[in-house]
Amino acid sequence: MRIDLHTHSTASDGTDTPAELVRNAAAAGLDVVALTDHDGVGGHTEAIAALPAGLTLVTGAELSCRLNGPDGLSLHMLAYLFDPAEPEFARERELVRDDREPRARTMVAKLNELGVPVTWERVAELAAGGAVGRPHVASAMVELGVIDTVSDAFTPQWLAGGGRAYAEKHELDPFEAVRLVKAAGGVAVLAHPMALKRGHCVPESAIAELASAGLDGIEVDHMDHDAPTRARLRGLAAELGLLTTGSSDYHGSRKTCRLGEFTTDPEIYGEITRRATGAFPVPGAGG
Repeated sequence: MRIDLHTHSTASDGTDTPAELVRNAAAAGLDVVALTDHDGVGGHTEAIAALPAGLTLVTGAELSCRLNGPDGLSLHMLAYLFDPAEPEFARERELVRDDREPRARTMVAKLNELGVPVTWERVAELAAGGAVGRPHVASAMVELGVIDTVSDAFTPQWLAGGGRAYAEKHELDPFEAVRLVKAAGGVAVLAHPMALKRGHCVPESAIAELASAGLDGIEVDHMDHDAPTRARLRGLAAELGLLTTGSSDYHGSRKTCRLGEFTTDPEIYGEITRRATGAFPVPGAGG
């Protein structure tokens, strides 16, 4: 089995519609794909309706979180197979989503002050009705020739945390996120915790505390983790009793990663599905 547990559609900041994403996942030879758009589940219904035969969909979301403390580190939590209607968790996701547009408008204003003529109208157009985010602002910058790729925007010069055009947004406390996911019957996996390329490295001590609070796993095999980092994370996961996943973090044409670029071991996937009580993987037609 080929299992990719981290992808995005136009319901957040990907360029494939949910229907296109599942069709492309099947064409890439995947058996299981998780749709984990940022802070929302708006793409799930379309993805389920379009599922090709032989492909199973894991419903999920990637949650925006921030550690409390002097550094206020942002991190992302992958939530799988939770009940999307559980009211407390649904309210928290809505609060995060509602803050996305004001945040993006602030970043556009800061870029304008820096002499970059990005317009809100173009950023909103690129979001195409999905949850607007930094990748849409970055795409507008690419169009203007300010940067070469979307990834180039995620630096202190531009949109990285603390960067010249960065703006804060409402984010969940990661310990609260784990609690909410578990209370909704889901499984919580820390996304790309040591993505040094984007200045994003969660301290091992924080990962250990999250494990004690009920975290199920960490995403190890990811394009932003080099081989030594993956080895380090595997060792840490073994020490803490955490599951280890692998994923593409696919965003369509917005990023260079390919569907199935990294995958999750079938035994780990089986354990995730065993732990989940909020929802079940959805097989495609004839699956």
